[in-house]
Amino acid sequence: MEDEADDSGIPATVLDAYKQAESRLARSNPGCNLEWELLAAIGRVESGHARGGDVTADGTTRNPILGPVLNGNGFANITDTDGGEYDGDTSHDRAVGPMQFIPSTWATWGTDGNDDGQRNPDNIYDAALAAGRYLCAGGRDLSSQADLEAAILGYNQSESYLRTVLTWYDFYKEGGADAVPDGTGADPGDRSDGINTPSPSPTPSDSDKPGKGGDKKDDDKGGGKGGGDPTPGPTPPPGGDEDPGQPAPTIADLRVASPQSATAYTGADFAERPKVRGVTSRGAGVSGKTVTFTISGQTGAVFAGGGKTASVTTNSSGYATAPVVKAGQLAGDFTIRATTGRGVSPVDFAAAVEASYGLARVGDGALKAAAGGEFGAVEAKVTYRGGPAAEAPVTAAMVTAAGEQNDKGPYFADAEGNPVRKLNLTTLADGTVKLPVIHAGDEAGTFLLLLTTSEGVTLTLELTVE
Repeated sequence: MEDEADDSGIPATVLDAYKQAESRLARSNPGCNLEWELLAAIGRVESGHARGGDVTADGTTRNPILGPVLNGNGFANITDTDGGEYDGDTSHDRAVGPMQFIPSTWATWGTDGNDDGQRNPDNIYDAALAAGRYLCAGGRDLSSQADLEAAILGYNQSESYLRTVLTWYDFYKEGGADAVPDGTGADPGDRSDGINTPSPSPTPSDSDKPGKGGDKKDDDKGGGKGGGDPTPGPTPPPGGDEDPGQPAPTIADLRVASPQSATAYTGADFAERPKVRGVTSRGAGVSGKTVTFTISGQTGAVFAGGGKTASVTTNSSGYATAPVVKAGQLAGDFTIRATTGRGVSPVDFAAAVEASYGLARVGDGALKAAAGGEFGAVEAKVTYRGGPAAEAPVTAAMVTAAGEQNDKGPYFADAEGNPVRKLNLTTLADGTVKLPVIHAGDEAGTFLLLLTTSEGVTLTLELTVE
């Protein structure tokens, strides 16, 4: 049995092909964030890096690497699509080459990776670049765990295949890979097509290897690569998919799975719900674990149901989503913290509650007038949740510093010219309210004008009589 040092070796030409594919896709599709380690993980599982690097100098396999005949006998039933051009079979298709493409899929995704003018699924440069393009399809961002898992499942619709590829992916990312001479790499083991595929340390259980486990056929080449274009979006694993007799996985890390900041108006519900994913140290989702969300702050925000604490069980993919958060009637900032078992760092989500109604002056010049004169036009605007509040009642009153109605200083005038120091007004369609002429009066000093909406929102303006 090979040791871990042997496991880390990748034949030099094959490793170069993986890295060249990463480099080319970084230029042509930078948003995908494809890493060569993912291609290496898939190449290891699919063909043992082209059967230990059994390739020519240009990267072409010396001997055909063919998957099982897809005749419906334990596998998908795919009638011949290439006239036997790639797989030599004129009755049914077979997966071809070091990255194991179905001929019909190669017809769509085949690529010239070594610039020799040919698209050859038996060439590791062509196959690695084609596999990278396939994994990036649909606008996927492989730095996202959900898109990463969707891409792998698109390659082979099998949970055990997903786990095995992720294990190798982590293995190469954590330890890198040593280039070894072509033809000296390790062959794969336990493959359905007779090829050997050993697993890296730590070793997955037998049910985690392609061709084993409870699926009818985990290594079904009729899904993913054989089915045409991949479908973006994660495929949650079925419940109870853990290996029998193995210790239950635990959450090693909580990862953010939703925006970490949100805003809502008073009296409304937050549109975003805090969401986290509990994962193992290798990034696999952990189901059936409790995540507690706690609201802290003085805004009055609560979860649906009225409490400030809510416990949620992670789903089959490890995700936990907090209940709807109700903003309450008090504006301000607060925090929602997600926590789980000991030793796991919490995740904080910032939230803010903004007043539904706003009241602000239009213009910012000082309000000054000479004794016996008049103030310039005074205008304010009432808003509701960011838009104009039409036909909204507004009271305008001259008040003292104590908030009581003032009986001296500036005033409005009624039809007969008599002083009036309190008026009930209504906003226009654009939310503005234009106050009638304000007379300065004969007494010099600073006076207060208080505007109040029917919801109790206030605005105090200073009137200076000189």
